[in-house]
Amino acid sequence: MPFTIDRRTFLSAGTLLALGLAPLPARSSQAVPGPARYGDALAFDFERLRAKAKQLASAPFEAPKPPVPEIVTTIDFDAVQKIKFRPERAICTGGSGAFPIRMFHLDKFNGLPVRINVVTDGFAREVVYTREDFAYGDPVLRARLPADLGFCGFRVMNGRNADTDWLAFQGASYFRSSGEDDQYGASARGIAVDTALEEEFPRFVEFWLEEKSSEPTIVIYALLDGPSLAGAYKFEATKDRGAVIGVTLELFARRDITRLGIAPLTSMYWYAEGDRRADADWRPEIHDSDGLALMTGSGEHAWRPLINPRSVHTNSFFDVNPKGFGLMQRDRSFADYEDDGAFYNKRPSIWVEPVGDWGAGAVQLVEIPTGDEVHDNIVAYWTPKRPVKAGDSLAFAYRLYWRNDEPHVPVNLARVVATRTGVDGIPGTEAHYDAHKRKFVIDWAGGPLTALAQRFDVTPVVTASRGSVSNAYVVKVVGTDKWRALFDLAVDGTETVDLRCYLRLGEQTLTETWLYQYAAPA
Repeated sequence: MPFTIDRRTFLSAGTLLALGLAPLPARSSQAVPGPARYGDALAFDFERLRAKAKQLASAPFEAPKPPVPEIVTTIDFDAVQKIKFRPERAICTGGSGAFPIRMFHLDKFNGLPVRINVVTDGFAREVVYTREDFAYGDPVLRARLPADLGFCGFRVMNGRNADTDWLAFQGASYFRSSGEDDQYGASARGIAVDTALEEEFPRFVEFWLEEKSSEPTIVIYALLDGPSLAGAYKFEATKDRGAVIGVTLELFARRDITRLGIAPLTSMYWYAEGDRRADADWRPEIHDSDGLALMTGSGEHAWRPLINPRSVHTNSFFDVNPKGFGLMQRDRSFADYEDDGAFYNKRPSIWVEPVGDWGAGAVQLVEIPTGDEVHDNIVAYWTPKRPVKAGDSLAFAYRLYWRNDEPHVPVNLARVVATRTGVDGIPGTEAHYDAHKRKFVIDWAGGPLTALAQRFDVTPVVTASRGSVSNAYVVKVVGTDKWRALFDLAVDGTETVDLRCYLRLGEQTLTETWLYQYAAPA
């Protein structure tokens, strides 16, 4: 049987497995100084990690076995809140000491340990688990735990005396940063395999942590393993207006892979201003991200608002050597959400910037129906055009920007700031509303529109994959710098319609391209 896991099950119960490098020659146990809580020193570098991943992929996959599940499965959400990593036990990775590391304890939702090592001067030593690392609110639970339980992940703290973190790795190959406003939201993953098919979740099974002494950067190496592939990863993470993480990876396929997702991003979208439902929560909007931004290889900028579909939707945006894509949170006003607990207005956007040529392929967007805000139901990634076969190796490099906005916002184009839909026709009239028609309203701001006075020769260029478009026009919204495009779509049947729109003045393109997928009511 293939080792797979249901997406919803995984997202509510992320797990990790333990697997480490075979011992390598070392000079002596004194090569890396440290207390007794560290293991023996082993020579380490990325080439050794790459060789291990390749070796791992040449052998059959071995499913992990959780330690003492009869105990760990009792550590639910409430129980894990009482287990605290002791600040004085934080791991120092050398260098400036700016990035102390605290460990995550195993629990019901993360029940498999992962090995964690500290690298200094080309040698790595394992951080050995001990119950003294944690303060347990339940002494009975502490006494029942084995002495070699292990950790399920780690987080990088904001400073020596800080109780907040800015980077965390926990659960399969998931990791995330708190961005510019110190608020976690969307996540990234090392790899996605067969998303929206029979999805599997490869895991980072071992980490090596190293701080550069010459600059405030922590380097995280990771070994990935899963039923279909193994891989070697290098993350170079820097705090810079949020976080910037350079990623280098090499993958080795055990077997054919139908859909491989490079640089996958995962987020939550329930509803926004354009698709509120009758039974929606009282808050105006609820989402970690509200759209997919694209910068194609040809330089076109596009914006695809997210939707909460009635069934799973997978959209492919074909390209060659893309310049970037990301799941973005453009609505940044507190009034957009009115939520003083989740603070969706502070949640970071994540932008992927490829390094080098990625060739032909597609950015794929997967949208999964959800009825609440507890499930991550949005996935975006790059999938290569060339099929992945058993025995293949693939290498990629990219940068991840965890910020409020894209790192390279175009100054010569306005951007979409809101998308709304409603009944067709003119508000306030007695005209009969047609059930086969829908009105679309798109607001734009910035770029050349900012200083543009009201005029009526700005035109919307609208195309639809089926149906007919009518009543298309553009106006400047009174008292603002926003411009608004409106049009009606008439369509029969329930097959989805792909829409495109941008604004033009004569031969000048004024805006990015708005993309949308509309499904008429059944």
